[in-house]
This record gives sequence, structure tokens and C-alpha cells, in this order.
Amino acid sequence: MAEMVGGYRYGQSRFWEIIPGVLVWSTLLGALILSFVAPVWAIVFIILFDLYWLLRILYFVPFLIYSAIKFRRTIKINWMQRMRHVPNEERIHHLIFLPTYKEDVDIVRTTLKSLRDNPFPSGRMFVALCGEERDHDGFNDMVKTMKEEFGHVFKDMFVTEHPMNLPGDIPGKGSNLCWAGGRVSEFLSEKYSEIPDADIVVSAFDVDTLAHEQYFAYLTYLYLTTENPTRASYQPVVLFSNNIWSSPAPVRISAFGTTFWLLSELARPDRLWTFSSHSMPWTMLKDVGFWQRDIVSEDSRIFLQAFLHYHGDYRVIPMYMPVSMDAVSGSSYWDSLKALYKQQRRWAFGVEHLPVMIGAFKEDHIMPRLAKAKYLFNHMEGMYTWATAPLLIFFLGWLPLRIARNEGSALVQAAPFTLEILMQMAMIGVFVTATLSFFILPPKPKTVRAHNWLIMLLQWLLLPITFVVLGAFPAIDAQTRFMFKKYLGFNVTKKIRKGF
Repeated sequence: MAEMVGGYRYGQSRFWEIIPGVLVWSTLLGALILSFVAPVWAIVFIILFDLYWLLRILYFVPFLIYSAIKFRRTIKINWMQRMRHVPNEERIHHLIFLPTYKEDVDIVRTTLKSLRDNPFPSGRMFVALCGEERDHDGFNDMVKTMKEEFGHVFKDMFVTEHPMNLPGDIPGKGSNLCWAGGRVSEFLSEKYSEIPDADIVVSAFDVDTLAHEQYFAYLTYLYLTTENPTRASYQPVVLFSNNIWSSPAPVRISAFGTTFWLLSELARPDRLWTFSSHSMPWTMLKDVGFWQRDIVSEDSRIFLQAFLHYHGDYRVIPMYMPVSMDAVSGSSYWDSLKALYKQQRRWAFGVEHLPVMIGAFKEDHIMPRLAKAKYLFNHMEGMYTWATAPLLIFFLGWLPLRIARNEGSALVQAAPFTLEILMQMAMIGVFVTATLSFFILPPKPKTVRAHNWLIMLLQWLLLPITFVVLGAFPAIDAQTRFMFKKYLGFNVTKKIRKGF
């Protein structure tokens, strides 16, 4: 396995690779065994865990509502007008990376059209089409078509092709972006050396990403008005909505859940990491040597690279501005669910950050201890609850009640009512997210029937099943693989639009 940036190699710190999986499996098996051996103690544990989860939801909901309100207000502001009142705004250029592998030409065309039609001056935008040698012929055909249609639109359009079988690479988005970053750096040095690195803002987008029309104006405004802007990444609201009306119900629930999780995180920037399509300084990318070539979770790792490189003096600025992407899809309902499972497992493989954090934090005597402790706890707690909470709440939590139902203790007799009250109160989170989902839906396509509004409401009844099968299971899968050295490769998410 290839060596990681920062000196870490997969398998080098087996203890910290094993710990997340051990915590998950010891919790699940412990709850199962305890239900038969000591059901009363199992009931106590489940009540305490459900209480913790309720407090987590009650903590989550205000942040979600705050971010949703701020999101609605932000998109109504004319950021082009505000941007023009900021001194020296004309010096800022945007560089958009679009890594692609066997993508349909219509998806790439739609993305470039959205960039072309953006009110931000296209003469201050660079676009990098980043292909793979594994798709040499298809990529070159697509590039030829895109250059004919858009070659004259932007300040420049760079084309890179990531070679196959480079030592130290895992085929995927991270290695593609790393190769593209190096090539684009050479292009900029040769042709545009008059543009300082600090005047270039990078957006690393999935190729299906459609940025809001105010995105680049808002990003420019933030970059120019933020203190020390080259020490920050910029995280927008990610909406998986391009094809949401034609996606299966479990896929929609998962898409909404991811968006709402990110919205709540935006309200707490002190713990925010980058995720999916986002923006960052070109200066930072060059300082850290671009994206890592041998990992799965490059979108969050790039933040960690910067955070470690600058000894904790790096942050993420919330952008209450949307970028819309495709929800996972397949040629059939079952294929869509399989694609969703693989996507969730890939995201859950962010557990691979833990050994890197542990090793780097030990060696870094400059970074504040509080920052180290905070990021370690948030990372481990998030991965742990992702894998365990759904099963403990919806399934294992009721097992000890059934086994101990004949016991006459007051605790056992009161437990079902206690858990029922806790679950009813926790439904506040479901009600809020279900309501908010209607406010972020794109307009209904004419090809979609009117009764689909009702389906959009009733789909939330599937939440427990989706939460477990397409939430907890992929997370357990990812952490178990990491525990047993079955390191995950990069899985390209399918993008099939129907009636878009």
C-alpha cells in the first residue's frame, strides 16, 4: 500500500486502525450478550444511550433551524453587488477543478453551462478538466466537444490526464486531483505568472456540481472580507438535488440527511471539516503539496492536511450558499440502493483519518492541546455513533425488554414507557427534517406526477430502515474493513439523470 503524506502508511499504526472497529463491535455485541446475561443492566445502558441521543437531537435541531434560516436569507442577497463594493475585488480569480471518469458528456456540459451562465465574470475563471488515462479515448472525445463549445468562454481551460499505475497512487479522485494540481501549477506559472497565488481561489467540484448563481460572488466577498483568508477553506451547503425527484425514497432520505447534517455543522464552524464540493486557497494547496494520492476521503483529508501543516491555524468558513449535485442512482431501484450503500461506506471510511491525527498530534508541540482533543473527540464520537446509534435505538434497544418482561422490578416495568417517551421526544428531529426537506426541494419536473408530493412526505416512514441498512451497516462495514486491513479503494458514484 502506498505511503501517505505526513509519513503514515496504511498498517503502520495497527492499534489506532483497530480501535474504532473494536469500540463499535464491543458495543453491539456487548448489548446483545448483556440482554441475555444481565437484561436489567442492558436496559439501564439502553435508557442512558437513548437519553444521550435525545439530548444530541435537541442540540442538533436549533443549529439546523438557525442554518436553514440563514441559508434562506443568504441566497436572497445580491452578492454581485456587494462584491463590487469591496476594494480590489477585480484581482480575484477562480480555478475550478472538475475531475471526471467515464462521465456522460451531457453532465459535463450542464456543469460548464452553469459556470458560463454565472454572473461572475467568466474572464476571471479557470476551468480544469481532469481525466484519467484509464478512460483515454472517452475523455479526449469529451474534451474536444467541450473545447468547441466552451473553449472561448473562460480565461483558460486546462486539460490534465492522470496516468495509470503511478507508484503511490490509489485510483480515484484524490490521486486525479493531485496530478491535476501539479500540472495546473505549471500551466499557471508559464502563462499567468502575473497573478499572485493569494489571488486565486480553488473550487474542487464533483463533475456534476452546479454552483448557485451567486456562489462565486459570495465566495469572493468572503475571501476578501475574512481575516487571513488563505488560512481557511470555504464550505457551501451541499444539496443532492439535481435528480432528487427521480431517485428512490431511501436515496432521497439519505440525501436529505446528509444535507441537514452539514447544515447543522455549518452553525458550529469550530468543529467543521470540508466535505464534498468546496473551495479553498490556492496558496494552501501549494503549501501542502496538493491532495493526497493514496486515500479515499480526499475531500475531508485536504482540510486535515492544512490543519496539520499550519499547526491548527486553519479553519473552515461556513458558506450558506448551495451547490447542487446528483443523488446516487443506478439503472434499477436495486442498483441505486447498492450505489448508495457504497457511497455511504466510502464516506464512513473517513475513519482512516484517525491514525494520521494521532501520529501528527503526538509530534506537533505547537498546536494547542485543546484543539487536538476537540478534533479527536468529534471525529471518534461521530464515527462511533454513526455505526452504533441506529441499531441500539431501533433494534437492540428493545431486546432486553422482551427478555426481562416477566421480572417484577420497577425499572423493568417502567422501562418501556420511559423508552417510548424518549423516542416520542426524539421524533422532533424527524418532524423538523421532514418539514425542512420541502424547502430545499428543486421545482418539480413536468414529467413527475403531482401525487409525488405525498410520496415525499410518506417516505419518512422508511427512516428507521434507511437509518440502519443504509447508514449503520455501511459505517460498520467501513470500520470493520479498516480494523482487518481490508483497505477500501475509491468507488465512483454513478450519475444517471431521468427527466432532469
